[in-house]
Amino acid sequence: MSPAPLALNKRSQGWLRHVYRKAMTPDDWTRAGEPNKWWDQYSTPPMLNFPRFDLSESTYPLALMADVTPAWREVYAQILDQLIARHTTFWAAVDWLTQFGHDPKRGDYPEAWKGTLVPDHLWGKYDAPGWTANGVDPWGLQPDPIGSDGNLFFRGFLNLMLSIYRYVSGDDKWDKPFPVAGLEDQTFDWTHSRIASFLADQWEQRPEGPHCENTKIWPFCLSAAGLGLQLTDVVSSTKHHWIYDRWTEEHLKKKYMTFTPDGRMQSMGLYYDPQIDHVQAPNPIVGLAPCWYVVPQNRPLAEMMYQTAVTTLGWNNPAFTVMRPPDLRFLTMGLVLAQEFGDVVTAARLRTSVEEWCEPRFFGSDDGEFGFWFRLGEEYPRGQMSAFLMLGELVEEGSWWRLFNHPNLAKFDQPTVVGVDYPKIGLSRAFNDEDGVLHFTTYPATAPHRGDPTTFRVEHLRSSASITVRRDNADYDRWHSTAANVIEIDTDIDAHDFEVFAATAARSQTTTRSKSSPSPSTTSVRATDLDAFSAVRDAGLLLISGAGTCPCCA
Repeated sequence: MSPAPLALNKRSQGWLRHVYRKAMTPDDWTRAGEPNKWWDQYSTPPMLNFPRFDLSESTYPLALMADVTPAWREVYAQILDQLIARHTTFWAAVDWLTQFGHDPKRGDYPEAWKGTLVPDHLWGKYDAPGWTANGVDPWGLQPDPIGSDGNLFFRGFLNLMLSIYRYVSGDDKWDKPFPVAGLEDQTFDWTHSRIASFLADQWEQRPEGPHCENTKIWPFCLSAAGLGLQLTDVVSSTKHHWIYDRWTEEHLKKKYMTFTPDGRMQSMGLYYDPQIDHVQAPNPIVGLAPCWYVVPQNRPLAEMMYQTAVTTLGWNNPAFTVMRPPDLRFLTMGLVLAQEFGDVVTAARLRTSVEEWCEPRFFGSDDGEFGFWFRLGEEYPRGQMSAFLMLGELVEEGSWWRLFNHPNLAKFDQPTVVGVDYPKIGLSRAFNDEDGVLHFTTYPATAPHRGDPTTFRVEHLRSSASITVRRDNADYDRWHSTAANVIEIDTDIDAHDFEVFAATAARSQTTTRSKSSPSPSTTSVRATDLDAFSAVRDAGLLLISGAGTCPCCA
């Protein structure tokens, strides 16, 4: 697997500035208010057109950015904190808190939903996905959006966000009680640990899986919930994730998926309704939707879902034209997954389509923000899809899998840059190499502030008594010690490369190293039995691309 990118590129820097502005600009998500219009409550109706999905989708690029700059994470933590705070509000749970009983408009659904989203034989008598149906029998009206029988997607995605915050920041802030908005302005106190335990306990009691909308169990949402439990186990030393593995073997593979006699995947269902024992709309491409969440939990199964979908769509075959899907969300998923799996043929083909159809654009007063606009003619980038597509600027082969399976926990004890005056100045690169040298690169995050004076600190040094600082390959003396393991550096807002040496011995050792090489502890991957699976995959891609003979048979 390839290492993570060595630095945040210009697009990543621009999106970071935009999501920082979104997160740090106050708005009112209470029942009496309304989110700012840049929060995406429009994409992929009727399932995902709720603003909380902009919050969760924006979390994933931040997690990967923190792995690119593990020695500078404070800005990601600030943004994540604000995203989570919004996820505790009325507008985050607006569907559960307003959609009571059966949908009164279910007799008027678009004809295109018949058979695709709604069972043919129940057309006009069945609630579409996206209608939570709080209050229907046998569950009754439930005021707490977390402590409920249904609404799995609300607590599952929130738990994933909470685990990512803890992984990025190391802060247990959200393990202290916080209020969650409920029905009729009630509030319910929860903590990260209690949410994870409730989710795991409920799932254990209901092996088929908790419902999202009442009556509907989704592989998409359960896989996201499982991923949150996996990372919660890492950051909180719990043991919850086994429940996802059991569900995968006993329910996902047996109830939702079909296979050929020789084990090749044929189809997956969109959701399962246990009340009527119905799997909705099984087909070969549905697996693309949950695949991102399955990757770190069961990579071979995820790659099977991915390969089945892209082969059916012809995305991995240069002989076929990439057709524009009605919802470009699925194209963004395909590109990001192709990069995660190292599928260079598909990634190159989908990248061409993304650049043409998804309208990447810098914007703002100084063109310092970035997003994907999807040719919708709107005032802001379309939040959910733009955030997910930003993963395409960050993901290398294995990046997402590595974050959950070989997480960088050493960063919490290593030298870290803090007190950076973002969004005036940012860091595109920040890591500690194996010799104990801190490397980081600054950039003017807001162009009009280029040249302004600025100050930041380096903390968690072993000692500030024997420190050498270099800037742009020359010794630099505009710094001073403020504590036993802290120094403060004065500089200007511009592009600069810094190195902080904890001792003269470390400095001499690094003279033979490339200054841009990250620490192996943050990028290396142990050998796994995925290697054989990937070799077969690569050989197949070589043949599909017309590049010649399979290397195994040459």
